[in-house]
Amino acid sequence: MFRRVYLDNSATTQVDERVLEAMLPYMTEIYGNASSIHLFGQQARSAVDKARHQVAQLLNSRPNEVIFTSGGTESNNLAIRGLCLANQHHGKHIIISAIEHPAVASVCEDLEKEGFETTRLPVYENGVVRLNDVENAIRDDTILISVMVANNEIGTLQPVEEIGRLVKIRRSNGQKIWFHTDAVQAAGKETVDVEAIGCDLLSISGHKIHAPKGIGALYVRRGTRLRSQNIGGRQERGIRAGTESVPSIVALGTAAELAIQDISHSTTETKGRRDRLERMILEQIPNSQINGDLERRLPNITNISFADVEGEALLINLDMHGIAVSTGSACSSGSIEPSPVIKALGVSDIQARSAIRFSLGRFNTDDDVSRLLDVLPNAVENIRSLSK
Repeated sequence: MFRRVYLDNSATTQVDERVLEAMLPYMTEIYGNASSIHLFGQQARSAVDKARHQVAQLLNSRPNEVIFTSGGTESNNLAIRGLCLANQHHGKHIIISAIEHPAVASVCEDLEKEGFETTRLPVYENGVVRLNDVENAIRDDTILISVMVANNEIGTLQPVEEIGRLVKIRRSNGQKIWFHTDAVQAAGKETVDVEAIGCDLLSISGHKIHAPKGIGALYVRRGTRLRSQNIGGRQERGIRAGTESVPSIVALGTAAELAIQDISHSTTETKGRRDRLERMILEQIPNSQINGDLERRLPNITNISFADVEGEALLINLDMHGIAVSTGSACSSGSIEPSPVIKALGVSDIQARSAIRFSLGRFNTDDDVSRLLDVLPNAVENIRSLSK
């Protein structure tokens, strides 16, 4: 039986055993409600407070600026809807990039039904927003800019620090404007520093950094007004009602701490494996092409199109050999349309449909890359021969 290889870490990651070990006691022995005032509740509250400090350290924020959520989608919804609805008297214009995750883009589409207007910035062939386009898109009624730190399909890094400086200048001139960034893919792979970025809101998700699914966080800069999207309790400073999932919060805090400890070593090793993978694919498989910028990107993602190959067919073929990859965002699986992210690079539908995302993680090895390279060339050749 072949050994299975998981190369879809941008969709979700394996829970680190150290994370699991930290959270388990809060499912069995220390099971109090963090809002209760007795000893059981105090123990749970202490664990939540510790996790809040750990996440704050990952983001270089104050602990009281961290709001726990159910994940990246809720964080993005709370940030965008919460900010826009609480401050709409200042304006109803939003700026995003053309390659934002659906958890951002769909929220903006929904807000358009309520009278908001969205400008979607192009990213050109390298998959990166141009700062001049951002600056030119800002209007007197612009209330929010939301541009991700790194794209989930091609890994390109956006000029978020420069955007943060633009917002700061506008604000110093009296405009009521805020900046949100989706850091779900970047956290744990790149340094994510809210002070360096200058953002007002920033989203992360636990299951991208080896914590379980169902937990995330939203950084909310002190003084930023949000309208709550969950009501019915005073948890999370009254911004996000609902009994805290203490085990999951402990898991996120532990994962954040491990990410801080591991980021330099892990990034170097992962980038080396990613670069080897790309080099060998381009050497061994004719008419293959990397999508997006080759320099300004995360160290763990490569997105490659294979001419005359249907991406879905290649994904299934690799899965039959025990290798898990992706054709794009897991949140868009089931769609028959070509990836809008790859299409935004200005390529044809055919090239977009031939794209495969390979995303590495903490637990991948050199042998995993070798295993893929043993299988992939023949898989591509077989599919191409069938299409002739």
